Amino acid sequence: MTTPATPSQPSVLSLPVNQLLKGPIFRDQHERAWDALLNHSAGVKDYVDVMGLRVVIDEMEGYAFLQSKPDDEDDVRDARMAPPRLMPRRSLSYPVSLLVVLLRKRLAEFDAGADGTRLMITRDEIVEMIRLFLPAGTNEARLVDQIDGHINKVVDLQFLRRARRQDQLFEVQRIIKAFVDGQWLAEFETNLAQYAVTHTHQEKQQ
Repeated sequence: MTTPATPSQPSVLSLPVNQLLKGPIFRDQHERAWDALLNHSAGVKDYVDVMGLRVVIDEMEGYAFLQSKPDDEDDVRDARMAPPRLMPRRSLSYPVSLLVVLLRKRLAEFDAGADGTRLMITRDEIVEMIRLFLPAGTNEARLVDQIDGHINKVVDLQFLRRARRQDQLFEVQRIIKAFVDGQWLAEFETNLAQYAVTHTHQEKQQ
């Protein structure tokens, strides 16, 4: 049950709001912030609304995050008077986008056939999963280093989480489902075949 915002609430809102401004809140990683968010969700929504933001909460999957409101949702008619955009739009490289899609597909397959709730994947599995779609080169070590860079970027996006005391093991975060839906997957797969054909042709010319 949510509680409406009141003037006396800033102190109880500070924990979830500050955490959201830093990044997503995960139920299993930020228990106090998660509980405070659920208990005062209406107040949090009102608080971030004046910043041009909205909070997305998925209680079933256990995550919450902020996103900028679409421009057509702003009540301010004069763009010069609109609040600055606090949540940056991120442009991902093709390899990073590819890795995100492959992880999302792996999570869908896991959910369809597994008994557990946490998808764990090793660094070697990720390397083998993505290298099939990347241009092959003569320098194997360089290719693997590049893939490690892509993995680190996905970790920064919080779609992957390193396991404690196991740097080569990762958990696929369920928040990835909020950013990669079925339509996004379908559109990416449509372009993937053409991309692969183009790069295969380029490799043969080199």
